[in-house]
Amino acid sequence: MANEEDDPIIQEIDVFLARSLLEKLYLFQYPIRPASMTYDDVTHLSAKIKPKQQKVELEMAIDTLNPNYCRSKGEQIALNVDGTCTDETSTYTSKLMDKQTFCSTQAASNVSRYAAAVYKKGELHLTPLHGILQLRPSFTYLDKADAKHREREAANEGGDSSQDEAEDDVKQITVRFSRPETEQARQRRVQSYEFLQKRQAEEHWVHLHYYGLKDSRSEHERQYLFSHGHGLAENTELIKSPSEYLMMLMPPSTEEENDKPVAPSNVLSMAQLRTLPLADQIKILMKNVKVMPFANLMSLLGSGTDSTAVLRCIQQVAMLVQGNWVVKSDVLYPKDTSSPHSGVPAEVLCRGRDFVMWKFTQDRWVVRKEVATVTKLCPEDVKDFLEHMSVARINKGWEFVLPYDEDFVKKHPDIVQRQHMLWMGIQAKLEKVYNLLKEHLTPKKQEAQSAHPLLVSGEQRVNMAKAKVKQNYGQLEKEFQKQKAEMKSNDTSAKMDVSNIRIKEEPVSDEEPMDTSAYKGTNNGIVNGLHEEEDSTGSLNGHLPGGCIDRVAQELKAFVSSTFKKQFVLTLSELKRLFNLHLASLPPGHTLFSGISDKMLQDMVLDTGCKQILVPFPPQTAASPDELKVYALWEAGDTYDQHRQVLLEIFSKNYRVRRNVIQSQLSQECGEDLNKQEVDRVLKDCCVSYGGMWYLKGTVQS
Repeated sequence: MANEEDDPIIQEIDVFLARSLLEKLYLFQYPIRPASMTYDDVTHLSAKIKPKQQKVELEMAIDTLNPNYCRSKGEQIALNVDGTCTDETSTYTSKLMDKQTFCSTQAASNVSRYAAAVYKKGELHLTPLHGILQLRPSFTYLDKADAKHREREAANEGGDSSQDEAEDDVKQITVRFSRPETEQARQRRVQSYEFLQKRQAEEHWVHLHYYGLKDSRSEHERQYLFSHGHGLAENTELIKSPSEYLMMLMPPSTEEENDKPVAPSNVLSMAQLRTLPLADQIKILMKNVKVMPFANLMSLLGSGTDSTAVLRCIQQVAMLVQGNWVVKSDVLYPKDTSSPHSGVPAEVLCRGRDFVMWKFTQDRWVVRKEVATVTKLCPEDVKDFLEHMSVARINKGWEFVLPYDEDFVKKHPDIVQRQHMLWMGIQAKLEKVYNLLKEHLTPKKQEAQSAHPLLVSGEQRVNMAKAKVKQNYGQLEKEFQKQKAEMKSNDTSAKMDVSNIRIKEEPVSDEEPMDTSAYKGTNNGIVNGLHEEEDSTGSLNGHLPGGCIDRVAQELKAFVSSTFKKQFVLTLSELKRLFNLHLASLPPGHTLFSGISDKMLQDMVLDTGCKQILVPFPPQTAASPDELKVYALWEAGDTYDQHRQVLLEIFSKNYRVRRNVIQSQLSQECGEDLNKQEVDRVLKDCCVSYGGMWYLKGTVQS
């Protein structure tokens, strides 16, 4: 207690984990330089990197005008390296050593313990480092000078020999054929130092651009060092129980770990699995199981696991198919990988597997031949896709491996709706990539399965009927007793004295007959979270309370306002797409999940100060009705409002316009000569350039 009083807590600092630069942030350690020179003052000529090897080469300019620079020594080094003649291949084109190359080496093999920290406004933001590289001077130019020296000596020694003497010197050549390489010899060759050096040399350099400390791009990238979301979704690693935190502070000794039996690299015990973060546990389980109901996943994660956190993490690595979770394609086929069967890149494999998953969202059965025809992939790859999530049935096709999980769908309608919108986005991409026909988009009805007629004898039928009667006897007896009780109660009520009961008589008006028409139900058809009908103004879930309607309107107005302040011009199709993405990012149970119709969205656009621009599209346009509706923000409250209004008036009369026409019209209407930067600003807000012409955003027909 005395020690605690002597050392009080002065300040508590919140720690946040930034993920924007995860696996992208490197720490470069430069050589020590004079205190008067900072690295921001040094001119970086060029930089290049080999990402797989984490190897960097950096060229820096040397200040040859510095009084400490020895000019004679610099000229001598340039002469030794390049010789007397200079050309494009010369290292020092100025005949002076005016630059120096730095090559990187890894300072530590395990950098998981290191992070870059930024302190701002009482918050400490940590970003894990992906690598620590030490840059040291490279002296490859000395090797080049030695090679030049050897070439000159060889030329001097062989200068006296003639061509005739070279032709007379004939040597016998022995031809040998190499034997087939064994597996052991191949493994030794692959593990040899020469082979590894060759593999490293084969990796191409990726050239980089250097930005100074005060450059605007550097300031923009520096913002990624801060955690922009302070919710639990991005900081689950920082939430540990006391026992887990103690284990992190005092990990087990390496001797104890070495005594444990070594398991195969692809096997992970449940005890080891539960030491990992929740997101990694879910990713490993889904990657191995491929398809899993949510209830089974919760049982594997152990008791006490928060289902909300699991739902948040599972959506990062899996998609919902028939109420069950199927691992995402990019988890099974990461970037820069290829198919082991055909060598097809991972991007093509992900599209093909997404098509199979999408087909299972439409129907329980998928035909392998149809998948191969649409995706154009080899049969082995298609079979792998189907085996991940389905079972082959003879003469039927491939059936989804798990039954439809109605319990999960009923308990989590918001998750189901969000996943439905994500699938609609995937469907739109698949339609463009594979040019899907209507027969692919509509689910096929299962044909009645032809079965052999079952022959049942008369005696068997009698026995089956007797068993059914015995089974239903108890239920029939209960219903009979219930009817008798109701009849007795009706007889008792009939004997009641009704003398004191008076019926109030009202005059019947002939002008207002009673409405006996059936109530018309609302249409619950929804596409991408939006009603298809233009006249659908009601909510998806029926009538909402007045307060709820106001909250929905406020949320919708905030979305529309912020979107148009960023985009200025949007088609209805693009606005609906952005709205669906916005819905997918909202937490479960948000008010906007009550359902928004197309008419509500368009009315809100007009209420926020936007106007519809009647663009004269060409008659042969193939645009959809939603793409023909163009809306623009009429007043943004800045100095360019008048210029944008003139520009929108131009496009209300012309589908496409040349730049010189726009500039002259702006100068004429606004009464001032606009410079190039101002015209570019207005065009950037509202238009796009294609083929030398300018179009309003979203109206270009390729």
